[in-house]
Amino acid sequence: MSFSSLGLSDPLLKAVADQQYTKPYPVQQEAIPAILRGKDILGIAKTGSGKTASFVLPILELFHRTKTAKSQSATVLVLVPTRELAVQVAEVFEMLGAHLFPKVKTVAVYGGVSINPQMIAVHGAEIVVATPGRLLDLLSSNALRLSGVEVLVLDEADKMLELGFAEEMDAIFARLPKNRQTILFSATLGDAIQDINTSLLRSPTKIEIAEEPQDIDQIRQLAYRVDPERKGPLLRYLIKTGQMKQVLVFVSSTRTADNVVGKLSKNGIQAMAIHGDKTQGARTEALRQFKSGKLTVLVATDLIARGIDIQFLPHVINFELPRSPKDYIHRIGRTGRAEASGEAISLITPDDEHHFKIIQKKMGKRVEIRPTDELDLMGY
Repeated sequence: MSFSSLGLSDPLLKAVADQQYTKPYPVQQEAIPAILRGKDILGIAKTGSGKTASFVLPILELFHRTKTAKSQSATVLVLVPTRELAVQVAEVFEMLGAHLFPKVKTVAVYGGVSINPQMIAVHGAEIVVATPGRLLDLLSSNALRLSGVEVLVLDEADKMLELGFAEEMDAIFARLPKNRQTILFSATLGDAIQDINTSLLRSPTKIEIAEEPQDIDQIRQLAYRVDPERKGPLLRYLIKTGQMKQVLVFVSSTRTADNVVGKLSKNGIQAMAIHGDKTQGARTEALRQFKSGKLTVLVATDLIARGIDIQFLPHVINFELPRSPKDYIHRIGRTGRAEASGEAISLITPDDEHHFKIIQKKMGKRVEIRPTDELDLMGY
């Protein structure tokens, strides 16, 4: 099946070709025609399954078919759980709508930054991508109205509920027109999602995409046995001697992230941290510099790293191991994408060895562990 068979117009097919999308993912094959028919959607699909384009493309197609004059208020509202996802989804709308004329104005709004520029930006926006708390702030300031919303998208609805947005979401739902199309995507189908399904969706088309096991055969895995006090010098040694230009380093806490960045910077390695305690501006800038190749090392915690998607990332280093084998696979899967090779390195202390054996067993792969006792790390 091709994108041209899904009912998309030439400007969108051109944008799809620009991004080198060759064929639609399963979720796109099912969702795009159903959304174009005006159906409500209950989609169960993991991050990375192609779900963002599965609602962005048909929404833009509907604008292309019906848009004649600027709307006085937003006609599409996309609710997301995090700042990073709001920015990412808005970027996909901009990217896939690049060849539409007239242009469709998309704005991302989220907390952690000044509300005033966002109050100005939403004026005339046809698509608003928002986190629930900031959206309510804008509504209470009369900067935005929801009376014209024709399509509501809930992206990662389960995550919004996990993060405690249930009351905010209910307050938003109460302000929305009853006569609308609702598209809900979630990674899981729990009781809370079923409740939303019952109360918000009208005879939805259910789309369930099974999670495929991640292909890690392209990734060269390697581990180093190291005493805790030598982990920092070893990290810097590996980056410098390996002449690494783009490295994503995983840690387990914000404090460790900042400490690692401080030591890297003092030793002449360009590094920035991205975690929940950073301002949105700092997180956006760190990610921008890293994606563009201007920053050598990005140090991240697991939660924030879910918004990091770089097609040809050469190196991932586990400065600290994650709690679960599944998280380990997600981490190392940031490299070795699009049939490119990648390298994943783990630093293993004596206390980590048992846990690392469990990770290898669950993964079904044995990872070579090299000793580091004889490495001279002086000066690193």
